[in-house]
Amino acid sequence: MSCVIAGGGPAGAMLALLLARAGVEVTLLEKHADFLRDFRGDTIHPSTLQVLDELGLVEEFLKLPHRKTYGAALITDDGPIQLANLRGLPGKYDYIAFVPQWDFLKLITSAAQKYPTFRLLMESEATGLIREGGAARGLRYRDKSGEHEIRAELTVAADGRGSTLRAAAGLVPQEFGAPMDVLWFRLPRVESDPDQTFLRISTGHMMVGINRETYWQLAYIIPKGGFDRLAERGIDAFRQPAARLLPWLGDRIGQITSYDDVSMLTVAINRLRRWHRPGFLAIGDAAHAMSPMFGVGINLAVQDAVATANLLAAPLGAGLPIPEALLHRLQRRRLLPTRVTQAVQRVAQDRLIGPTINGQVAPPRIPANLPRNPLVGGVVRRFLGLGVRPEHVMTPER
Repeated sequence: MSCVIAGGGPAGAMLALLLARAGVEVTLLEKHADFLRDFRGDTIHPSTLQVLDELGLVEEFLKLPHRKTYGAALITDDGPIQLANLRGLPGKYDYIAFVPQWDFLKLITSAAQKYPTFRLLMESEATGLIREGGAARGLRYRDKSGEHEIRAELTVAADGRGSTLRAAAGLVPQEFGAPMDVLWFRLPRVESDPDQTFLRISTGHMMVGINRETYWQLAYIIPKGGFDRLAERGIDAFRQPAARLLPWLGDRIGQITSYDDVSMLTVAINRLRRWHRPGFLAIGDAAHAMSPMFGVGINLAVQDAVATANLLAAPLGAGLPIPEALLHRLQRRRLLPTRVTQAVQRVAQDRLIGPTINGQVAPPRIPANLPRNPLVGGVVRRFLGLGVRPEHVMTPER
């Protein structure tokens, strides 16, 4: 086996597809029986749409139920402000597509299954690394039938922010902290509701709303570690501020009858100082956990996968050993976009989100014409749509 990947999320699935497409023998492990997990990131930005285009998958992708969003609004107590406008972005795609993550992953893995060098193992959880001579030589995993091993030239951890393989490799991420956690929930949408995805902000409270056509996917932002204190005060402690922030929700907020109707995301921002060991590489959330701010997590994971395949597909396909210097070269390439994106997220959380949700200050007043400034608007447009150092598919199809 040339490569084994733990984790069937965006990073692992995309890397498996790209390697299989290039003729590399690859096995992808996913610990669940399917990809159906609610409230997973599902913002597909223009940079990822371009990757799908380069793979010949964009038309199939656009057949999936999706909603195109060309910008985002900030709603303050004084009214709405257009926060970002993606129209005019360089390239073919100037919008964000909201697609359930399970549909995206099914599309990617179905495309990979067309290649004979690809193998997908569902309900297969990586439990540890196989080590020989100081290097990783594959992994151990557990499925319904028991414990198994897969030996491989390269073992990739794409198993998320709580990565088992990362811990087995002795890699510990540097934590940067986050002042908030997020409560996700959904409510029906009616025709008279606003149309655009938005951030609602008021002293002591913040909420994100994502238009899903027939329903709203909503995120109520709470102080870090504050869920238990909120739950102790009863469900009205959640419903009342949500109703004040979004009065047009009307009686629909009453459909949240208990905290069983919400899903909590523990927010973290971290990254590894070192993404690799001999024979081992971490990518995606296993290498760098992102805040949900700006919805860029999927796209950074996909960019990691594209860069990894561009660099490693040829030697893996030729059966050559992968020197650790090559893995470090990949880390150097992907470290800049990771650092810049996390730096922007940290500034936003430290100067805006944390002080606001803790009621320390009123939200800053943003001039209504600021996003229309050509320089500011252009920087925001490019950062949100393309990110830092977008990758392009360089691996051939074999």
